[in-house]
Amino acid sequence: MKKAKDPAKIEKEIAKRQKQLDKREGKSYYFYLFFIIGIVYITDEVASAIASFMQQDIAKDIASLETLNKITLLSFPLMALGVIYKPLADRFGRKPFLILNTFGMCMGLMIVYLTHNLAGYIAGTVLTQFFITHDMQVVYIMESAPDKHRAKIYSSIKCVAMLGVTLIPLLRKTMMHSTSEWRNVFLVPALLGIAVSAAAVFLAKETDAFNIARINELKGIAEKEEGNSSGGGIINALKFGFRHKQTKWLFLALVFCETGFIFTLDYQSIMTFGFVKNAMAQGLFTDFEKASESILMNEITTALFFYPIGCAISQLIPGFVSDKKGRRYSAIAMSASAVVLFLGFWLGAEKGLPPQIVGFLCGGSVGTFWANIDTISLMAGESTPTELRSSMLSAIYLPLGLGIGFSFGMSFLFMQLFSEQAIGIISLCLTVPGLLADFFILSLRVKETAGVDLKEIDGSEFD
Repeated sequence: MKKAKDPAKIEKEIAKRQKQLDKREGKSYYFYLFFIIGIVYITDEVASAIASFMQQDIAKDIASLETLNKITLLSFPLMALGVIYKPLADRFGRKPFLILNTFGMCMGLMIVYLTHNLAGYIAGTVLTQFFITHDMQVVYIMESAPDKHRAKIYSSIKCVAMLGVTLIPLLRKTMMHSTSEWRNVFLVPALLGIAVSAAAVFLAKETDAFNIARINELKGIAEKEEGNSSGGGIINALKFGFRHKQTKWLFLALVFCETGFIFTLDYQSIMTFGFVKNAMAQGLFTDFEKASESILMNEITTALFFYPIGCAISQLIPGFVSDKKGRRYSAIAMSASAVVLFLGFWLGAEKGLPPQIVGFLCGGSVGTFWANIDTISLMAGESTPTELRSSMLSAIYLPLGLGIGFSFGMSFLFMQLFSEQAIGIISLCLTVPGLLADFFILSLRVKETAGVDLKEIDGSEFD
């Protein structure tokens, strides 16, 4: 964060921030704040999941699975702009970007709904993916929730958000009469997000942690009190991250964990191909296309109703474990659980288990995978000073990107060699080794961050 040079502007902004701090909100404020944050989170999770929930429907209409994955990969260069965009929240505040991110991701969904060609789908998907990645609602929770209950509140809100994802299979059931009508499912979440972004303008205020940090910086206090920090920005966050042992090992854990990213993108295809393979082996179908159409409209829609339940439970439990036993303990448990649940849902589809069970296990595996990522990210934020925190949550996209890039590269190579119908075993080969490496790093190299005072952290506590 650069210091303002005009003394009048400095005093004006200090007065504005101080006025916001002096305005004490009652307990009722935090109830409706977290309600708004919850709706934002539901919108974010729906926008994140919708392409995966509809993957084979879209693939049958406009592109192959490999092409859809390439479209997601196309969004990465634009997402890379996040290293410039997200740290702006350390200069201008959390609230403007909470509103803008929610509105932007939903405009992307609206573009997908309105257009009927591959170019429009690409434009909408890339726009949605750009705004999804910034997770300003997570920063709000971190800086507004009480220290002792931060993880519980975070996981509870995310649990509710994941249950909100049942909106997608509900819309599949009510607004799709064939796989060709998949665009209809994008309309309702787009309108919901636009409405909640407008509500946040009036109902959310800036976080106290940001206002305090910004006032200190403007007064020239921050640099003296936080001797190891030199303001926000992606470069400073990366320097901080690589200078301190804790954040350095957390970066590496994220790289290994994200090598399994491809299965969180292609789980609908893994289930679809598994069910189709089993149904054809039993002689229920002789034509692959007819089998795929039937299973997508029936077994997959049913499975997707149970996906959010498994995902929500796997998001709720880690928060309580994290506050009681510690972040590190929770992340380690999630690494191991993700492996077991992934094997369960993949084998379940291959063996033709009831779609309710397969969907639940699928949601559990994806949920524990992201709970692990979220907990590691939370630890990185809790190991970083306030004026660098949003920038750090942007800086972690470097290790995340390295892991995701490896996951995409290897999956593309293997699909060329074995076909896209092998996506299940491909995901297995990428996911399990990465999660095991993540497990050992967290077990042996990372220190606990539960209960830290976010206003006092300077990073040296963990060296």
